[in-house]
Amino acid sequence: MRPRIGAYLLKGRVTIAALDARERVSHLTIEGVEDPGAALAAELRSRRLTAARLHLGLDRRLAIVKAIELPRTEGGDLARMIAFDLERHVPFPLEQTRFDWTPLPGTPDGPRRVLVVAAEARTVERALGLVAAAGRRPAALTVACHALPALLPRALPAGRAVWAHRHDGVTDLLLLHGPALLASRQVTVTGPDELAREIRRTVSVARWTMPDAVWLSGGAGAEVAAWRKQLTATLATSALVPPFGDRAGRLAATLPEDDGAGLLALALATERRRPSLDLLPPAARPWAPSRGQLVTGGLLGLVAAAGLGWGLAHVVRVERYLERVTAEVRRLEPEARAVEALAAELEGRQRLLDAVASIEQARVPVLPLLRELTETMPADAWLLSLLMDHQGVELTGQADGASALVPLLEASSRLERAELTSPVTRTQGKEQFRIRAGWER
Repeated sequence: MRPRIGAYLLKGRVTIAALDARERVSHLTIEGVEDPGAALAAELRSRRLTAARLHLGLDRRLAIVKAIELPRTEGGDLARMIAFDLERHVPFPLEQTRFDWTPLPGTPDGPRRVLVVAAEARTVERALGLVAAAGRRPAALTVACHALPALLPRALPAGRAVWAHRHDGVTDLLLLHGPALLASRQVTVTGPDELAREIRRTVSVARWTMPDAVWLSGGAGAEVAAWRKQLTATLATSALVPPFGDRAGRLAATLPEDDGAGLLALALATERRRPSLDLLPPAARPWAPSRGQLVTGGLLGLVAAAGLGWGLAHVVRVERYLERVTAEVRRLEPEARAVEALAAELEGRQRLLDAVASIEQARVPVLPLLRELTETMPADAWLLSLLMDHQGVELTGQADGASALVPLLEASSRLERAELTSPVTRTQGKEQFRIRAGWER
């Protein structure tokens, strides 16, 4: 396991719970110092806590947590809709607000419900400044009590529960459906009767009749047991110890019984890498693959491994086949060379025979025509090319007067229908021509 550090921030106090690679818990509190960042750095170095990032948690009173309803619209910008609606719920300007949200269960036909957490920008900056002064980086910044569900087992049955956690003279109330957070409050109570009244008030806001379970944590053992007994009698619902997972219960047992702040720090240290409500600016958040990306990467890895294995097997088979083919080629190479030489000789003779047959079939009077053109063409004309086929002859060249060549070719005993096939152009003092003439029938 990689080392992890959770830091619970309350006014000028920092409560730290750190897990090393062997899952040993280090617990410390920094309070009443002029430079808490430097003190935190010194404590982490002295205890050899090497985690580069800290999971930060704000006290519940430093944040506003609100469940809001939004109209269902197709293609709408949900972030802008939440920001627009959030102005009615926060006491500070929106540009000085840091917020995040997570969807809440709802009906398909009903409004869209989201749980929003918001804090003042300077509160967030103060927490980030503490981490920077300690020479570390933030992994996440959440409301500390929202990390408590990280201590629950993953296979927690679905059900409505209220978790009341006592620390520093206050009580954080969490409304949970299974391990999923639905709402949170912080109240100040002096006894179990007042706590029972606040629990009723909280569940009525969530439109519950009564929860399936009430969990109470924080405080001295005997006192908490008395509170649980009184809550059970008042609410007619069993008030129990939170059902910690095996690992979380073992880690929590190393903390003092009455240290509610330490349990919050431990929950932050065990929280998942990407909490659902994170107040860190997007630029400061560490990159972490989502579950979908991990599944896709795993499938791609399996496909790549299967393809690589198949490719290697195919290469081995091909190499063995090529070795056999190479050996056979070497054996037949002398015979193949003799056959190739014979084939080349036969091909040359065949081309010669084909040329003779073509000349005989075409019956193109090449030499007589050349002799006649030499005698007929004027001295100022010269040919660039002469093409002959079954249809006739085409002459390309230059002369002082290209048009005078047409009647000369018409007067030939072997040619007729002489004509210029392209416009005459003048180049270097001569006319460039192209003349086509057919054979005399």
